[in-house]
Amino acid sequence: MNKLKPKSVKKIHAKGGNFVLMQNIEAFQNGMKAYGVPHDEIFQTVDLFEARNVHQVVLSLGALARLVSNKPDYTGPAYGPKMSSENKREFTEEQLRAGDAHVSLQYGSNKGASQAGLNMGKQRSVHD
Repeated sequence: MNKLKPKSVKKIHAKGGNFVLMQNIEAFQNGMKAYGVPHDEIFQTVDLFEARNVHQVVLSLGALARLVSNKPDYTGPAYGPKMSSENKREFTEEQLRAGDAHVSLQYGSNKGASQAGLNMGKQRSVHD
């Protein structure tokens, strides 16, 4: 984290028991929050420490990578998809009116298979 945002993780414990090592993970998570990763995309400490949910850890790293690749000063390799950017479009009144005249099949179709003629609950007549 300190490579991405200097001094975001103030102290890294190289030695210690489980509690101290879990503090390292928590410091990394706080660094991710400070960098801008949404809270709901950050893994829980036990997900990594006890390997309970490694998939969530990978998703969190992907969320961090998404933010990193969006920073203009980052020149390293990209990991995962890029964040989407705004693609604003301007339409004239004439273009908007032309769209109103268009009938699309997205509104439904009377072609193909349908349930027309089905009577729910009515017995089927089968004759020999």
